[in-house]
Amino acid sequence: MKKITSIIAALSCGAVLFAANPKDKKANVITVGATPEPHAEMLNLVKEDMKALGYELKVVEFTDYVTPNEALESGEIDANFFQHLPYMNSFNKEKGFHLVNAGGIHIEPIALYSKKVTKLADLKKGAVIAIPNDPTNEGRALLLLQEAGLITLNPKAGIEATPLDIVKNPKGLKFKEIEAATLPRVLVDVDAAVINGNYAIPAGLVATKDGLFVEGSKSPYVNIITVKKGNENNPAVKALVKVLQSKKVRDWVAARYPNGEVVVVF
Repeated sequence: MKKITSIIAALSCGAVLFAANPKDKKANVITVGATPEPHAEMLNLVKEDMKALGYELKVVEFTDYVTPNEALESGEIDANFFQHLPYMNSFNKEKGFHLVNAGGIHIEPIALYSKKVTKLADLKKGAVIAIPNDPTNEGRALLLLQEAGLITLNPKAGIEATPLDIVKNPKGLKFKEIEAATLPRVLVDVDAAVINGNYAIPAGLVATKDGLFVEGSKSPYVNIITVKKGNENNPAVKALVKVLQSKKVRDWVAARYPNGEVVVVF
């Protein structure tokens, strides 16, 4: 991936969201980093709505979970849209960052997928399960497997559980900790994999159709608009959240993801 500084320079040409002079056209540009689907798609959907409110929305796509937070913390982008709240909190704690939630938009249910079996009961003893290797999504994946009845975790582990926190593993499952973005590609090489929605969707995986077990709709892992602390009440950010929490987006999600791959929370 090219350095984010070069990407932003090319796209925004020095535009600054929080410039002091409201008459400066560039002062009304908001640059948002996002993973491609559904986040960037949602943002592109509301560009005209932002324009009607007096803001130019520029979208920069990322394919990982780390770079968009680094770019936000450093001020190279104004907001990002790709992560859920537990991940942001974990990232802040680990990196000493100052990122905050500006508004919740949707949930992408995580699910366990397989190319080798069609139901949980068919998973053999010693089956290899691939899970995300970042702390929060790894814990989320293991909690899903616990909910599916495949493992039991130490209750003290919480949302940042790792395989070391497994106290019961009747099938003797083995785990491969892999970067979340690569999980769809390794699915054919393992017995099953827990894959985040924003990576499963582009790979053509439908949780409710292809998932062996799917996270419930009451999941606490709401995808949010994230900004640096102090900017959550900026008018441009508030406008962005407003247009995303709209009937237009709700209807688009219902039509684009009729099988519940994405669920709005507003």
